Amino acid sequence: MTTSEHITAISATLLNAEADSVAIPPISSVFDRGDTDAGYAIQSASVRTWLEAGRRIVGRKIGLTNPRVQQQLGVDQPDFGALFEDMRYASGDLLPFGRVLQPRIEAEMAFVLAADLTNPDPSADEVAAAVAWVQPALEIVGSRIKDWQITIVDTIADNASSGAFVLGSVRAAISDIDLVGASMTMQRTRDGEPTETVSAGAGADCLGSPLIAAAWLAAEMVRRGSPLRAGDVVLTGALGPMVAVRPGDHFVAMIEGLGEVQVTFGADQIATDEWTPADRLTTRERPPWPR
Repeated sequence: MTTSEHITAISATLLNAEADSVAIPPISSVFDRGDTDAGYAIQSASVRTWLEAGRRIVGRKIGLTNPRVQQQLGVDQPDFGALFEDMRYASGDLLPFGRVLQPRIEAEMAFVLAADLTNPDPSADEVAAAVAWVQPALEIVGSRIKDWQITIVDTIADNASSGAFVLGSVRAAISDIDLVGASMTMQRTRDGEPTETVSAGAGADCLGSPLIAAAWLAAEMVRRGSPLRAGDVVLTGALGPMVAVRPGDHFVAMIEGLGEVQVTFGADQIATDEWTPADRLTTRERPPWPR
């Protein structure tokens, strides 16, 4: 196969894994371990397929910003993926457990942009000036790679292990938030079980500051020809370790200065007659996930 054909075939394999809700072995074995450009080429091929199917990009996520998350997954650098409208939930929503394959959750700060970021080397001040507001967020990451046995190439190719995201109701000015010092705690509860703190951290655990992470993303997106635009949602990266999700789990994250954001996972898998990820490739309507 030509390189282009190879990229297309691997993208199709990942798309089929999502559609079938069956994880696959790592795809990185056919590439050099650090070939991030190959990973992004596969991701781009998948994004094109999703856009042709009617999905709409609403922003980007930054992954692997927290040293403890990097250690959990055995990688050593950040990455990014696309966020789609059908991935978005509001705080307090019920999220079907089968919505995301092999789900894990992490708490983050989300930036919503008021201006385009087209400078190939933006300063932190320039990025901050482009932020309309900051919201507390939960990202539900998932992997189409079996047992999360990923390298940096695997996760990039898999749209940075994106799954879904939840935005809190608070919209704060970036100048009102201590981006470095703000603390985060995330708790989990289940019927009949005591509440437990499952993740904790601070803004400094996200590449030193969520603003540093956002500046990295802005530069990377310009370099790759898709600058961040006004209105984009930017998930800036985990403030603490990610946590495995079980059916019926309820999570509440508290971020200092931003308040809480929460989500509950359904007690069962999505019913077979409900919308599944396969429909992302066939429908142009907003997916009817239970809201």
